[in-house]
Amino acid sequence: MREALFIKKNKDRWLRIQQTPSADPDEMASDFTQLVNDLAYAKTFYPAGKVTQYINSQASKVFLDIYRNKKEESNRIVHYWKYDLPLTIRKHHRVALFSFAIFLIFFSIGFFTSMQDEEIVRSILGDSYVDMTQENIARGNPFGVYEGGTPFYNFMGLMIHNIKVDMLIFVSGIFAGAPSLYIEGNNAIMVGTFDYLFYQHGLGLDFWLVVFVHGTLEMTALILSASAGFILGKSYLFPGTIRRLDSLKQGAKDGVKIMIGLLPVSAMAAFFEAYVTRLYNDAAVITTLVVVLSLLFVIWYFVIYPIRLGRRSRHLLNEEEI
Repeated sequence: MREALFIKKNKDRWLRIQQTPSADPDEMASDFTQLVNDLAYAKTFYPAGKVTQYINSQASKVFLDIYRNKKEESNRIVHYWKYDLPLTIRKHHRVALFSFAIFLIFFSIGFFTSMQDEEIVRSILGDSYVDMTQENIARGNPFGVYEGGTPFYNFMGLMIHNIKVDMLIFVSGIFAGAPSLYIEGNNAIMVGTFDYLFYQHGLGLDFWLVVFVHGTLEMTALILSASAGFILGKSYLFPGTIRRLDSLKQGAKDGVKIMIGLLPVSAMAAFFEAYVTRLYNDAAVITTLVVVLSLLFVIWYFVIYPIRLGRRSRHLLNEEEI
């Protein structure tokens, strides 16, 4: 093919790539592939031609755009964990505090009502579970329930269950947040009742040091999932000065951000329950360390760091205004 005919055949596509480059990654990849093919052809038949230099220049630009786009995607992930999620948490700290208060109230209800009537323990946890736990306590292995099963299958089952519950709490928040409140309250009552089951046998401290090996992250995910549900419900109930639909979109966006951030938290809670909690007899130092580190992580990442980041953001904003 003569060089002039080759240029005429591909000129429109080259100009389109040069003048209106695509932002879509798939289209960019397709353009780059075609340019590479054109370049190979031009180098073979017109090695000294200006068209070869032109195609090489265009291919280089598209390659750099693809590389830059990939780099931005990577930075976006880091930006999400470093800034987006903490600032979203900070924006809704009052809702999270409300959710935490709800959990404490219903936890206390479960604990103290069980203290008044022990039959409540059986009605909430079930006779078979209570009988099994009491048998384990009598044998000197009160938390033996966590030693059963294959760790990997336990991990997969627990992770799926945790994520399903968290997602249900969030999505159901669309109904004015009432279902989120119910599910969170119901789970909190169960935890309070479960605590009393051990407390009445003098194992109150052991409960916190063993069950909260995984419970610290699991309950954090539960509380924040309920927060996301409340955010979703309140967004259209109390839209403020913006349109109700726009407020709902923003509430849904913030809720999804929180839920994405909770996925690894729920997965890690399941991992701890399957692999670490069972070590409480043989490696109590490790299990206690996991409880402490999990608690420090939750306090730092979901409370202290968002507050500091929020203050820093306001400070920078004030400087720009000045």
